[in-house]
Amino acid sequence: MKKLTTLTTLTTLTTLIALAAALSAPAWAATKTVTLSVPGMTCAACPITVKTALSKVAGVEKAEVSFEKREAVVTFDEAKTNADALTKATANAGYPSSVKQ
Repeated sequence: MKKLTTLTTLTTLTTLIALAAALSAPAWAATKTVTLSVPGMTCAACPITVKTALSKVAGVEKAEVSFEKREAVVTFDEAKTNADALTKATANAGYPSSVKQ
């Protein structure tokens, strides 16, 4: 009987932990994509640095950087980051950027 009570308690505890985890994530989180103008890229190696800087920002799901277009297309979770954090990351890496309209 004691084993059954322990098993029931563990099952209930596991269910409560799973429920708490599900409720802690915001339901309204949305994926957003922005295009950043990065005019300071002057060589074919620059996009590597820009992409690395953007990829380190929490919430960034994808970063595609084009030397030819001098831009970065970034997909991110709006609940975790925003465009200001992305432009700050590129600036901190030595490549100031701005959101293309």
